[in-house]
Amino acid sequence: MEAQLTREITVLPSVCDREMKLSVPDLFAWFMDIATLHAEALGVGADAMFARGLFWLTVKTKVRILRRPRMLETVSCSTRPLVPERVKAIREYRLEKEGELLAQGKTEWAVIDTGSGRLCPMAGIFPAELELAAEAAYPAPFARIKPDFSGAETLGSYTVRSTDIDLGGHMNNVAYLRALLGTLSGEELARLPQGEVEIVFRSPCFEGERLIVLRRETETGWELAALKTDGTPAVFVKADR
Repeated sequence: MEAQLTREITVLPSVCDREMKLSVPDLFAWFMDIATLHAEALGVGADAMFARGLFWLTVKTKVRILRRPRMLETVSCSTRPLVPERVKAIREYRLEKEGELLAQGKTEWAVIDTGSGRLCPMAGIFPAELELAAEAAYPAPFARIKPDFSGAETLGSYTVRSTDIDLGGHMNNVAYLRALLGTLSGEELARLPQGEVEIVFRSPCFEGERLIVLRRETETGWELAALKTDGTPAVFVKADR
């Protein structure tokens, strides 16, 4: 039972943007996918958690991008969970090529009881024999995004599609990022600050719901929000240079 999982991945055309580089949403998708593979290997994957009446809940993800690999480059993607706190856990990620760090990130997770919908203590979630890392390789704190987007620029709207829905019955984590970035023009997307990109999940969205996408500029980049039609925040994205 390995505390870290590493896989070699080739950047194929299906995950590239118009610059022939790994797209930002697909970088997030790679990290989500390798986390899923590792969770299965550790015995805490989706089926095992459902059998215990539990479900992993993604709270937020932060990624630092140094260089997005180009099409047909083969890179190394790795992940490891850290020693959890009382009701949350951090999982870290690294994307490298021959010793060059391309990107690193982390996700904050929680576990909910599928019956009550309440958060569960993290104690006992991972196998007792698993030796988890205590020191973070990516200690940068998560950002605090002000939820009031009054006066922000409206970029457009997005209706949640059937193809956005995942096994949890609501909009997939990466689908939010694709939806928000998809409201940008090609020229605007090329100007998206990509030093650090962070996504914060606030409320689940379901098929047919309409989201309003807003943007405001900050001293270091952009902040975007997807709000439900009643004003409820669904997700926030922060992109810094």
